[in-house]
Amino acid sequence: MAGDTQDQVTLPGDPKPDIDSMIRVDQAGEYGATRIYAGQLAILGDRSPAARSIAKMARQEERHRQEFDRIIAERGVRPTLLQPFWDRAGYALGAVTALIGPEAAMACTAAVETEIDKHYSEQLDELGESDPELSGMIAEFREEEREHRETALAAGAEQAPAYPLLSGLIRLGCRVAISAAKRI
Repeated sequence: MAGDTQDQVTLPGDPKPDIDSMIRVDQAGEYGATRIYAGQLAILGDRSPAARSIAKMARQEERHRQEFDRIIAERGVRPTLLQPFWDRAGYALGAVTALIGPEAAMACTAAVETEIDKHYSEQLDELGESDPELSGMIAEFREEEREHRETALAAGAEQAPAYPLLSGLIRLGCRVAISAAKRI
């Protein structure tokens, strides 16, 4: 079948990308992002400039999640078993950062999107030309994630209390979540 990754020629010594793992972790990440934004909006409401920006980003993340849900179904990829955890952990992270204030909510977005930009860039390098559909989606979504980071920084993310610590902890949490979702 054209485009089927099993039909790709792999040269000896060339690692084959683990596309199922990529799809699994990306769907989990987009799901987690929708939950973070849901937690933030539950606290911030919908009237502040920060809440309006977050609502727009949340709509884009929901579209990303829906696309990964579609690919999971079409390709028969097992979703992460950690989804119930991401549901609660994402929502809690969003709510806690919003309780600290709008700048902390934006700091959360900036930190998450920094890691997602790096993660998507690594995936694109690994995929090369092996899966044009997936590469195209990831490239498109990466650009939107970069826009989210820039929006968050422009909205005062770096003014959040203890920004370096907050950002560092959230980025570490993202790296751990990515690693776990690849396997579990």
